[in-house]
Amino acid sequence: MTQSIIQDISIQLGNALIKNHLRIALAESCTGGLVCQHLTNIPGSSAWFDRGFITYSNEAKIELLKVDQTTLLKFGAVSQEVASEMALGALKESHAQIALSITGIAGPSGGSTEKPVGKVFFAIAQHNKIIFNASKVFPGSRENIRESSCLFALNQVLALTLNSQV
Repeated sequence: MTQSIIQDISIQLGNALIKNHLRIALAESCTGGLVCQHLTNIPGSSAWFDRGFITYSNEAKIELLKVDQTTLLKFGAVSQEVASEMALGALKESHAQIALSITGIAGPSGGSTEKPVGKVFFAIAQHNKIIFNASKVFPGSRENIRESSCLFALNQVLALTLNSQV
């Protein structure tokens, strides 16, 4: 069920990006490329999907997305600050006009009281600034958290694109 919903949203997003002459880049951590997989499952996605960065480790975030090591030390990889720097980095290190980032704790372990399993941060960047950020706590298994993160993220980019806010 979720797969077909994500596919429908991905198709709509692709059409909206084409209409607005935009290409998207992704920076994924806890979803491990799942959003990229959903987008590239759409035939013709090369017209609007530029690239994806799977930056699971802190080193990858620093090296590929230019996330500041100080930000990682101060706030942790699972934070709004890092999500924002990931989105800005994906935008700068790509040929895209819009970038989405996701970082969180998919579980089943690794959570804390402050950042429980299921806590995920999102950011969308355009024109070298953050135009959207949010955090959510998703229930369920690791798979459910990752799929819910994909669905939420794609819905946010689609809404911004359809409302001509990008």
